[in-house]
Amino acid sequence: MVVRSSRRGPGQWRPPVKPKPPASLELATVESAAVEDEATFRRLGFVDLDLSGRSADGAEFAQCRFKGTDLSGAQLEGAKFTDCLFESTNLANLRAEKSSMLRVRLSTVRMTGVQWINGGLRDVTVSDCRLDLSSWRFTNFSSVAFEGCNLTRADFQNADLGGARFTNCDLTGAQFSHATLAGTRFANCVLAGIGGVTSMAGAIVAHQDLAALSYTLAGALGIRIEDADGE
Repeated sequence: MVVRSSRRGPGQWRPPVKPKPPASLELATVESAAVEDEATFRRLGFVDLDLSGRSADGAEFAQCRFKGTDLSGAQLEGAKFTDCLFESTNLANLRAEKSSMLRVRLSTVRMTGVQWINGGLRDVTVSDCRLDLSSWRFTNFSSVAFEGCNLTRADFQNADLGGARFTNCDLTGAQFSHATLAGTRFANCVLAGIGGVTSMAGAIVAHQDLAALSYTLAGALGIRIEDADGE
C-alpha cells in the first residue's frame, strides 16, 4: 500500500511522528536477512551487512534498525518500511517503485542517486543525508522533514510536496516541474537554479531565502533584471 498525502493546507504542517522502537532487537545475519519477494522482517537489527544489489517485490520491514549496512543498488517493488531507523547506511542508487515509509527516521545516510518513484512517505525525518541526484517523481509527502540535507539536482517532478518541510538544505538545481507545493515550507535553504519554479504556487519560503529564488523566478518568467542606471 502506498502512503498517500493528507493534503493539508498551507500553515497546517505538523512535525513527523517518531518511529515506535521495539522492546528488543535481534541482530540479523546475511542469511537471515535474505531480501527476497514477499519477505517480512520484524524487530531486526541490520548492522554492518552487505546487502547491495538485492532485488525483491513486496518486502516488508517493521521496527527494524539499519546501521552501517550497504543496500546500494538494491531494487525494491512495493516495499514497506514501518517504524524503522536508518543510520550511517548506504542506500546509493537504490531503486524503489510504489514503496512506502511510515514513521521512519534516516540520519547520515548516503542516498545519492536514489530513485523512489510513485511512492509515499508519511511521518518521515531525513537529517544530514546526502540525496544529490535522487529522484522522487510522483511520490507523495505527508509530514516529512528534510533537515541539513544535500539535495542538489534532486528530481521532484509530479510529486506532492504539500506535506514536506526543508530546513538548512542545499536544493541547488533541484527540479520541481509539475509538482504540488502548496504548503511546502523552505527555511534557510539554497534554492539557486531550481527548475519548475513556477510550480511553487502556495509554497512558504523564509524571507532570507527569497532573494535567490526571486532571480530564478524572474528568469522563468522572462523578466530582465538590471541596475537602476540601466546596466
